[in-house]
Amino acid sequence: MIVSRTVADVRAALAPGRDGWIGLVPTMGALHGGHEALLGAARRSCDTVVMSLFVNPAQFGDPTDLNGYPRDEGRDLEIARAAGIDVVFAPSAAELYPPGYQTWVEVTELGAILEGAHRPGHFRGVATICLKLFTIVRPDVAYFGQKDAQQVAVIRRMARDLDFPVRIEALPIVRERDGLAMSSRNAYLDDDDRVRATALSRALRRVEQDARSGSLAAGIEAGRSELAAAGIDPEYFEARDAEDLAPVAELDGRPVLVAVAAQVGGTRLIDNVVIEP
Repeated sequence: MIVSRTVADVRAALAPGRDGWIGLVPTMGALHGGHEALLGAARRSCDTVVMSLFVNPAQFGDPTDLNGYPRDEGRDLEIARAAGIDVVFAPSAAELYPPGYQTWVEVTELGAILEGAHRPGHFRGVATICLKLFTIVRPDVAYFGQKDAQQVAVIRRMARDLDFPVRIEALPIVRERDGLAMSSRNAYLDDDDRVRATALSRALRRVEQDARSGSLAAGIEAGRSELAAAGIDPEYFEARDAEDLAPVAELDGRPVLVAVAAQVGGTRLIDNVVIEP
């Protein structure tokens, strides 16, 4: 496994494999089972697999959140090596945002709702770093987790609008045994908050059950009650069209994304479910 720290080095490492299928798994490290699922999918489908390892400062609005983000490069590299990854791109912030950097990518509508409304500038940072990774690595396919459903929608729209030749693959959410969606931020939860956080997945399951039995709106209300019982006041808990993220009131023959974000103790968590027609 090659670990590259600069743009020039990762391009040189990938040059011999340009005739084959190249897969990219963008990560910010603190790898867990969800990341391992992405790495495994890429390894099974691609000739060369690249994992980026970069905590992107541009997508953090709160410096405290950025500075406290979990980092363990040695462990992450061991997981990548065990997954059979060919190249890890682990640049410094200065490598990707050198002095004088001033070019940004913004997906205006999709990036302004849900997460974008509560984290101004977040998706500008996400779209910019993903486009930079796409131009540096030039992957045929890039792998993302469905837990970040809005991020997937933003990246797909960006690639489509800018005519970038990459296929975006979204893999299902990987969950703990109690239903909590795997996340690097779960490490912040104390024991009591860890139990309370399982209300997020229970609320989403309730929405799905009620929607399939006849009423999406009733499911949303029942889900809100589930969260309230756990002492959780969500930042948002909404049903959207799974592709264009337009608001929906009931199932209408298209997949519906139900997304939630909430502070549990001092930790902000997100989760979602896609209800297929």
